[in-house]
Amino acid sequence: MLYLYYMINTLLDKVTRTQQLSQDEIIYLLSSATPTALYQAADRVREKYVGNGVYLRALIEFSNICKNNCLYCGIRAENAHIKRYRMTPDEIIQTAQQAAGYGYKTVVLQSGEDIWFDSDKLCHIIREIKKLDIAITLSIGEKSREEYAAYRKAGADRYLLRIETTDKTLYEKLDPQMSWDNRVRCLHDLKSLGYEVGSGSLVGLPGQTVESLANDLLFFQKLPVDMAGIGPFIPHPQTPLANEKSDGHFELSLKMMALMRLLLPDINIPATTAMESLHPQGRLVALQSGANVVMPNVTATEYRPLYELYPGKICLGDTAAKCRGCIEEKIKSIGRHVSSSKGFHGDYLKNTH
Repeated sequence: MLYLYYMINTLLDKVTRTQQLSQDEIIYLLSSATPTALYQAADRVREKYVGNGVYLRALIEFSNICKNNCLYCGIRAENAHIKRYRMTPDEIIQTAQQAAGYGYKTVVLQSGEDIWFDSDKLCHIIREIKKLDIAITLSIGEKSREEYAAYRKAGADRYLLRIETTDKTLYEKLDPQMSWDNRVRCLHDLKSLGYEVGSGSLVGLPGQTVESLANDLLFFQKLPVDMAGIGPFIPHPQTPLANEKSDGHFELSLKMMALMRLLLPDINIPATTAMESLHPQGRLVALQSGANVVMPNVTATEYRPLYELYPGKICLGDTAAKCRGCIEEKIKSIGRHVSSSKGFHGDYLKNTH
């Protein structure tokens, strides 16, 4: 046991000083049965590099229509049990206006890959929302470089495109008719176009190994990402993976998130909502283990239950106003505060040095 503690502390000291770990060293820390020191180290690094402010991103889930058939996703095209919806451009813009009224400095526009929203429609929405003087994050899947360039020109600031796994064979098994190489192309296009780029992993996928999780972290570090969302796989009953297990995925996700903070100390890392679906205080635990972002849902309550990527989503019946007040009180309860900044990558360091 003493040797275990020695090895963990040695590796944590190394990564805190150098922001570097080998694949084998990451595997060792992910496999450790005593992760408390890891979480504490990530929390210290989070405070040093991004401060005690928590950035709130207002999440607008504007369409659950998707052309893809990812085996783990509740809004996959072949799920005939879900009621589909699509917000109008005006509804999206009005929801963003409400979010700005609640004090949010960023909105996240998220949807399935709904081809009805062509470049012209999306650029109109982006331009109207930018008039509110807030940042815009898009999370709408794989597009051409030309489309990404158009969104950027219209005013989009960030783009979230989770790769879910860097294991190419596993990716293409779980995302049939999709290409891992094209996913990576999208990430590089986004980076070259000047977006703040976010990606992330789904932890606990059937067939996923700890080696591939370590490779995920090294991939994010190499790109490098400006944001990283790490969330647990939660089986959805209307998918081919309905009978898979989710035991242990919360802790493994937390370890991945903490290591992400140590490897890329100044990026933005959300305490994902899925964490709280598996643990009653999941987002607070994540905020105390390296995270610095929370994405409260501001989508109208009539639509929220229909955007069911996974079962057990929290706050489905809460109003946007209630969510805003609730999360701020939770953040204060752990000695942190809601930041008034738009929270671009590096803002804290630029403002303190």
